[in-house]
Amino acid sequence: MFEALSEKLRKVLKDLRGQGRLTEAHIEAAMREIRIALLEADVNFKVVKTFVDRVKEKALGQEVMGSLSPAQQVVKVVYDEMVEMLGGTSTQLLFTKRTPNVIMIVGLQGSGKTTTTGKIAKFLAEKQNRRPLLLSVDVYRPAARQQLSIIGQAINQPVLDAMDANEPLELVRRALRECQLTGYDTLLIDTAGRLHIDEELMLELQQIKQEATPIEILFVADAMTGQDAVRSAQQFHEQIGLTGVILTKMDGDTRGGAALSIKEVTGQPIKFVGVGEKYDAIEQFYPDRIAQRILGMGDVLSLIEKVQAEVDEEKALELQEKLAHDKFSLEDFRDQLRQMKRLGSLDKLLDMLPSGLLGGLRMTPEQTAEMEGKLKLTEAIINSMTPDERHNHAILNASRRKRIARGSGTSVQEVNQMINEYMEMRKMMRMMTSGGMGGMMGGLGGKLAGGLMGGGLPGFGAGNRRKATKRRKKKKKR
Repeated sequence: MFEALSEKLRKVLKDLRGQGRLTEAHIEAAMREIRIALLEADVNFKVVKTFVDRVKEKALGQEVMGSLSPAQQVVKVVYDEMVEMLGGTSTQLLFTKRTPNVIMIVGLQGSGKTTTTGKIAKFLAEKQNRRPLLLSVDVYRPAARQQLSIIGQAINQPVLDAMDANEPLELVRRALRECQLTGYDTLLIDTAGRLHIDEELMLELQQIKQEATPIEILFVADAMTGQDAVRSAQQFHEQIGLTGVILTKMDGDTRGGAALSIKEVTGQPIKFVGVGEKYDAIEQFYPDRIAQRILGMGDVLSLIEKVQAEVDEEKALELQEKLAHDKFSLEDFRDQLRQMKRLGSLDKLLDMLPSGLLGGLRMTPEQTAEMEGKLKLTEAIINSMTPDERHNHAILNASRRKRIARGSGTSVQEVNQMINEYMEMRKMMRMMTSGGMGGMMGGLGGKLAGGLMGGGLPGFGAGNRRKATKRRKKKKKR
């Protein structure tokens, strides 16, 4: 997300840093480029004007122009204002001691309300130890309630079964009674949608709000619709009063105009973003972390949280011990590759690292696909080995390597290359561990550093990177 905007803003700020002495003309030129970049990212033009005016006013202030490093101060001003534009501090769901806490999910038809309701239920149950009950009051769309029931089964969360009732308010009353009788502390109401906003829909939502007294009314919007999503959110807020926004399909939105506009236009913060189709593909929205990603500062906190959630601490410590004693086997290598796959795609992991850490390296979708294909190939090669071979690569003579190549559908050359790169990675990971990276980050750091900086990951060494660069140059010439 935000790829195009991020690239342009980084270039503008890099040019500023390159100036020995910053003048008003430099700042004027930078603001002009930032304005164009934001407008091209489909940010609301009023939001762009406000943002640029604020940055310009502060950047031309005496504190910045008179400082020892004015360019760095301007970067800080841009960052601070971007955090503010995205919503300021992180805004989490606010729960009370009352039971149940009701959350209304609203939005237009096709925005992803029902799936998002399931995602939030799973998030609350697993990350916040809450007991949610799901309810669909969409009595108009065919099979809408059945859809929520199917999602409830998939995420192992309860859905109120009241197919004999066809009045939204009656369904809400039943769900509230069910929560009080059975101890569910959160009621998630998936409301009906329309292709466009109409009075009938708004009246129904107002009645549900009055009946259920929700603590949160969250508007679900498709991020890829850009300013249409912003306008719809504004209209819903004026009619029923939103407390927050959930943007779906953020993983496919390269511009980010809705995310950068919605708080400034509606006054309501983004609370979650959908980043994929799976039911766990939803993330809390942190304005400061998003601003860091856009400006190339990375998002190390989110990366660490992801690693902590996916990496088994005991296994990480065991791995650190093996690395320290040079006992990192091909079996361990395969386990690490599988663990890395659970962290998500490589391009998303790179986005979380500061751009300066890897020399500004970023992966194209083609490179990501090529890399992930190579990882599958590596796993196939290791799977074709016997347990003894996986635990002791030294016994892999020529005849064994031929057999492994046949079993994995690869060539002997590919098997040899994988073993050589495994040995390179083994050295690098041992160095990183002895340097105090710690068990938790040891495996991840080794793979990222080895694969992306030193060629440790199979199929993406220096030679392959040179080939990829040549291919890109040929395409440009064409």
